[in-house]
Amino acid sequence: MNKGFVIIAQNTDQVNYVRMAELCAESLVRCMPDAKVSLISNNETTSTVWDKVIELPYGDLKGYFNDWQVYEASPYEYTIKLEADLYIPTSIDYWWDILQHRDVVVSTTIRNYHQDVSTIKAYRSFVTDNQLPDTYNAITYFKKSKLAEEFFATVRHIFEDWENIKTNFICNPNEPATTDFVYAIASHVIGVEQTTLPQFKEMSMIHMKQFINTMPSEDWTCTLVYEILPHTLRVNTVPQQYPFHYHIKSFADDIQEAFNEQ
Repeated sequence: MNKGFVIIAQNTDQVNYVRMAELCAESLVRCMPDAKVSLISNNETTSTVWDKVIELPYGDLKGYFNDWQVYEASPYEYTIKLEADLYIPTSIDYWWDILQHRDVVVSTTIRNYHQDVSTIKAYRSFVTDNQLPDTYNAITYFKKSKLAEEFFATVRHIFEDWENIKTNFICNPNEPATTDFVYAIASHVIGVEQTTLPQFKEMSMIHMKQFINTMPSEDWTCTLVYEILPHTLRVNTVPQQYPFHYHIKSFADDIQEAFNEQ
């Protein structure tokens, strides 16, 4: 089975996303030593963690607009796409057993750091206002297939024609084309039953945003105690069992420091 993980990462003036992608990949291979992880980027990387480093097929279109290129760029028949600012604390290899039978699965489950499934929609008015599927593109599986190709072609079309498409939805007139919004629309267009698997709640991530975790501010690193250990990540003594979407970009410095010491 030709399977692997991919991370799209393009640096900005403010954020070194490639370094975060390197840390994500390293955290993954620490708990899944046989896993293949490829970087899709036009930026330089010196890390040896990568199975392959692949340039964006259509060049850097800036920001979220690169995302649809993942389908063509992935070197694997079966792919799990991860966002750069994820830390993988435990093996998710068992996901393949379920996902390999599908063409596309966009994750629909998030959790707080207590590992409880969250239904908080404070950051997702576009989902509730437009009755769209509650998708999280940060973890997306796809198989090289006609359906997956159609899904990502739809994602591309929505990004490229966003100024017209957004007029069909309830949103701010200046609403940007965020990947979560675009994936939700694409999932709706292609068919929720074909692009999501809500009963597979293990395909989920810890989302460290303020209201999901009932914290006093968005910067959870100033509120919670955490330990990055060789084979686990603890937050307020709770071992994290799912991909950890740390959200606060400076947390990458802590990951780097912990890796350097281990």
